[in-house]
Amino acid sequence: MNYRSVFREGLFAGQSVVVTGGGSGIGRCTAHELAALGAKVALIGRKPEKLETVQREIAAAGGAATTHACDIRDEEQVCATVDAVLAAHGRIDGLVNNAGGQFPAPLRDISLKGWDAVVRTNLTGGFLMARECYRRWMERHGGAIVNMSADMWGGMPGMAHSGAARAGMVNFTESAACEWAAAGVRVNAVAPGWIASSGFETYPPEVQEWAKTLKTKIPLQRFGTESEAAAAIVFLLSEGAAFITGVTLRIDGGVLNARPTWPLTSHKRSKAYNGFPLYAPPKFMVDE
Repeated sequence: MNYRSVFREGLFAGQSVVVTGGGSGIGRCTAHELAALGAKVALIGRKPEKLETVQREIAAAGGAATTHACDIRDEEQVCATVDAVLAAHGRIDGLVNNAGGQFPAPLRDISLKGWDAVVRTNLTGGFLMARECYRRWMERHGGAIVNMSADMWGGMPGMAHSGAARAGMVNFTESAACEWAAAGVRVNAVAPGWIASSGFETYPPEVQEWAKTLKTKIPLQRFGTESEAAAAIVFLLSEGAAFITGVTLRIDGGVLNARPTWPLTSHKRSKAYNGFPLYAPPKFMVDE
C-alpha cells in the first residue's frame, strides 16, 4: 500500500527533511509522502510513542525516518534536537514547521497561561525551529522551509489566540524569505482551512457538532484531506517551487472567496484527492 503521490518518484532522494508534529494528522501524512519520494525524514514531536508508530509505518512502506522527542517551545530542547538530527542525517534540506495546537474559547475566557501556550506552540516554536535549522545548516548550504498558518483572514473568533499566532507566522515567513534569500533558503507557508484531520478529534462534542456544518460555507462544499495539505507542502519544498518564496498558499476550498452576496450551491462536483492509504478522516466528518 504505497503512498500515491502526484509527484515524480525519487523527487527527494538523498535529502533530509524535518517534520515537526510528525506523529499525527497533516504532519504524519506529509512525512509519509516525503519518505515515499525518497527523503529521510526526521519526525519531531512531544510524544515519543506517536513518533515511533509513524516511524514503523514509514519503514513498513519502504521509507526511512528517525524520531526525536522535543518540545519546540523550549529553546534548549530545540537546539539539542537540531544537533541530533544533523548527527543522524548529516544534513537538513527541508523543514516542515507543522507542529501546533489550540483550544476553542472566547477571548474573555482565555487566561494568560492559555494564551502563552498557544502562541508559543503556533508561533514561537516555529521561529525557534526555523532559526536553528538555518543557523546550524541552511545558512551555509541552502534549503527550504514551509511554515504552518491557518485560515485566519478576517480574524478567528473563538480561537483568537491561534489566529494571532498564525497571522504572526505569515509575517515571520515574509520576513525570513527576504533575510535568508542570500543563503539560498526559501521560506513559504501554507494556510489549511477545514481539513478532515485527526486534530478535530481533540475538540469537545459540541465543537464537533458545529464543525459538521462548516462544509456548507465552502465553495467546494467539502472538507479537505490530509493528502491535499501535504501535497501543497511537498510542492513548496520541491525544486518546482525554486522561484517561490515569501508566499502563503491557502488550502481551503475557496472559503475566503465566499461572500454573503452570493449564495453557495450545494453540490458534490469537487472530487477529493487522497494518496495516503493509512488516512482515516474523523468519523463525524464522513459524508453520510
